[in-house]
Amino acid sequence: MAEVLLLHHVLGRTKGIEAFANQLRDAGHTVHVPDLFDGRIFSSLEEGLAFVKGIGFEEVTARGVRAAWELPRDVVYAGFSLGVSAAQQLAQTRDGARGALFFHACLPTSAFESEWPADLPVQVHAMSADSFFVEDGDIEAAHELVASANHAELFLYEGKEHLFTDSSLPSYDADATKLVIKRVLDFLA
Repeated sequence: MAEVLLLHHVLGRTKGIEAFANQLRDAGHTVHVPDLFDGRIFSSLEEGLAFVKGIGFEEVTARGVRAAWELPRDVVYAGFSLGVSAAQQLAQTRDGARGALFFHACLPTSAFESEWPADLPVQVHAMSADSFFVEDGDIEAAHELVASANHAELFLYEGKEHLFTDSSLPSYDADATKLVIKRVLDFLA
């Protein structure tokens, strides 16, 4: 079974993030979900982004990276949207990573001053018409990542919702998330 560090999105460690983690736990995996916002949960992207701007995007990423220090090196790094920054940095730069799972976001590998480890498996999951994923360049970064890695998959789901895997949000898509969970469990196996 895999050990996973799962980093939450800009709304915080919501009940939906915990529910996603619990589905992985129910399959026998060890999942760590650190709270990067010290207990704060936001009801809108705008509120969450205002909080992140207040403490700094770099600080949020650093909190995610520090959360990995307490864990063994051979974990799978996973992130939801904002959490992808630290998850991708860790997967790309920390020796021993077993894999990476990116939900709703992907950054250019050049953001971390190193190439993606060619044999490190990765999955990227997003909706095909998610304006954050498409218009902010994440889709191009995901295509580049998939092209540069030996074991990489980009899964695009029908729809336009950004945080569609969080069951506590109005953007939740149960059918798409069911397929995400199946693919993630196959990946972790």
